[in-house]
Amino acid sequence: MDIERLQGVVESILFTLGKQVEIKKLAEVAEVSEEEIISAAEKLEEKYRPESSGVMLIRINDALQLCTKTEFYDYLVKIAHVKKQFTLSDSALETLSIIAYKQPVTRLQIEHIRGVSCAHSIDKLLEYDLIQELGRLNAPGRPLLFGTTDEFLRSFGVKSLEDLPELNEDRMEDFREEAEIEARKEMEELGLLEEDGPGSSKDNPIKVGI
Repeated sequence: MDIERLQGVVESILFTLGKQVEIKKLAEVAEVSEEEIISAAEKLEEKYRPESSGVMLIRINDALQLCTKTEFYDYLVKIAHVKKQFTLSDSALETLSIIAYKQPVTRLQIEHIRGVSCAHSIDKLLEYDLIQELGRLNAPGRPLLFGTTDEFLRSFGVKSLEDLPELNEDRMEDFREEAEIEARKEMEELGLLEEDGPGSSKDNPIKVGI
């Protein structure tokens, strides 16, 4: 199949479905390789790049989606009467950044790092579909684990978590120290560590990966 024909196939599928479609699935339907789908997608991205175009093609992990450009959102609100785009408070943004860089993470772990309750921020982030429940931690109480969603990637214009900006070394070290402290506190609260004596948390520092 020639590249122009393939562009039309990809465009028609994404337009009709109105949601993200895996590159692998597009390749199966069009009976071409995934590399050919990616090439067709790159051509479509160029097609939609001019300011006069109202749509754009985005890639999220291993999927493609046609979306309206953000500068035209206000016009869609007027005709569709849909809820206006959300605005995140500084508290919600801080909570979201911790989840993005530390996921999967529990609410208690987030609160240990922030030093304040984050229940309201988590509820808002769940409402906006920026985070999701990933299951439960295999520990007493079975606390919920949270992580980001594809909507998070779409909203912040990144293709995958690997594309998130790297934290500077000082901030990364702060995160590691904070993570070790909150992990130790959580384990002590759950009765999994002794406070004193041989083999206690003081003698065996907890290693937490970020």
